[in-house]
Amino acid sequence: MKSIKKIAALLMALLLCVLLTGCHGSKDSSAFVIPDSFDTGRHYTVTFWAKNDTNKTQTAIYEKAMADFEALYPNIDVNMRLYTDYSRIYNDVITNIATGTTPNVCVTYPDHIATYLTGNNVMAPLDDLITNPKYGLGGSELRFDGPTVDEVVPQFLAECKIGDHYYALPYMRSTEALYINKTFVEKLGYTVLDVPTWDFVWQVSDAAAAKGDDGNFLINGQKTMIPFIYKSTDNMMIQMLKQLNAPYSTAEGEVLIFNDTTKDLLFTVRDHVATGAFSTFKISSYPGNFLNAGQCIFAVDSTAGATWMGTQAPHMDIAADQVADFELVVRPIPQFDPDHPAMISQGPSVCVFNKTDPQEVLASWLFTQYLISNDVQIAYSETEGYVPVTLKAQQDPAYQDYLSRKGEDNDEHYYVKLDAAKLLMDNTANTFVTPVFNGSASLRDAAGQLIEEVAKSVRRKKTVDDTTIPALYDQINSLYRLDQIVPAKGADSADMGPLPGTAVTLLCALVAAWALIGLYALRTALKRKNK
Repeated sequence: MKSIKKIAALLMALLLCVLLTGCHGSKDSSAFVIPDSFDTGRHYTVTFWAKNDTNKTQTAIYEKAMADFEALYPNIDVNMRLYTDYSRIYNDVITNIATGTTPNVCVTYPDHIATYLTGNNVMAPLDDLITNPKYGLGGSELRFDGPTVDEVVPQFLAECKIGDHYYALPYMRSTEALYINKTFVEKLGYTVLDVPTWDFVWQVSDAAAAKGDDGNFLINGQKTMIPFIYKSTDNMMIQMLKQLNAPYSTAEGEVLIFNDTTKDLLFTVRDHVATGAFSTFKISSYPGNFLNAGQCIFAVDSTAGATWMGTQAPHMDIAADQVADFELVVRPIPQFDPDHPAMISQGPSVCVFNKTDPQEVLASWLFTQYLISNDVQIAYSETEGYVPVTLKAQQDPAYQDYLSRKGEDNDEHYYVKLDAAKLLMDNTANTFVTPVFNGSASLRDAAGQLIEEVAKSVRRKKTVDDTTIPALYDQINSLYRLDQIVPAKGADSADMGPLPGTAVTLLCALVAAWALIGLYALRTALKRKNK
């Protein structure tokens, strides 16, 4: 009996090793090969995972796109599963990689795809599909009017290239914007700049933090005023470093963020948290709520969040009697050099998962392409401050008409939303993305956490100086396991070093669960045999 248990334990240990190595960076020869033609005599089911924040309009757009696509391809059914945030999609994909049950198509981010690529041929490279004369972008056999390669915004398409291959198509794009209470800026004696500088924002914010003898803030007469609130501090740190041409990371995955420039930026954050001029979303809550209540002057959020900003915003989380009366303007995020602006490009992309049946992958690819056709792109972009990812859609008369009707109403043509979209379209050439590698998502989180930790320390009256920064660097380095990221050395993108901690935890938990189930079943069988 004991020997059998030992053998079973050894077999399970071997199984663990096989599972873990099989799900991490190993390669085989079963790469996706494009079929010569799409077999319309067979039926396919495409599983589609997407994100939606209870926005019924966006859900309806997805549903219409699926229905219209299925009408064009009656032999393809699309089953959609909606998630409330991208991290849940990421976690479920990681879990399903281990069990071989990934979806067919997924709305995701390149940082996440970099981790998916550690799986064994999990992703379908799209290079040959994109250029295929029959079924590629603008292909002759498509049953819809899709964009050609040249009609996709080149900067957005480039963001989907990881290593040597494309693994996604862009779906929607946004950047960050500075939403400004112009009324308060002018009340303080300043003029809103076309391209605000960091010095300008800090100066105005410090001035707005002044209080009267009654303890109320002079600018609004209220007990509450946080002049400058940043929603995404990871973007804040990343963009400041980019604007200063300071190190962040290399394309191979070398972590460079723990440098003297980062330290100086953290000291700047420290100083303005101390004056009461600055806070973050994680500490104080959503900046749009403070802005709309007249309790904030500068709110940085995504252009996709424009419908939550301003006195007439179609979306709002505060009561009508709390909304202040002010003029809102939209500007680029603060810059160190306004003549050479730099702002992050962000927004979801769509990837295709590899399957044993090439026809199933081709069916998935057809639906993925349909998501960047004009009807879908224009409809989705009009729901928020997103911008279509194709020049074909941007130049479409219907989209141009939409842009021209700015301010006609406070819903579809809400002026703040259209100003935010125009901001990105005017600055596409000034956008950038951070290097993508296995672990880049963790580095992004770490960048924001540096700012969060400094802000919290100041609020708790703790010291932040040259003596404490090294300990903070060590803390963040350990917390996000950045020291476990192994930079690639000319390796193919499908072999990208160790999985990040979250992925390892998920995979280990899954494998452990199956191991326990197997051991329990074996033990039960042996007991029955010995009776």
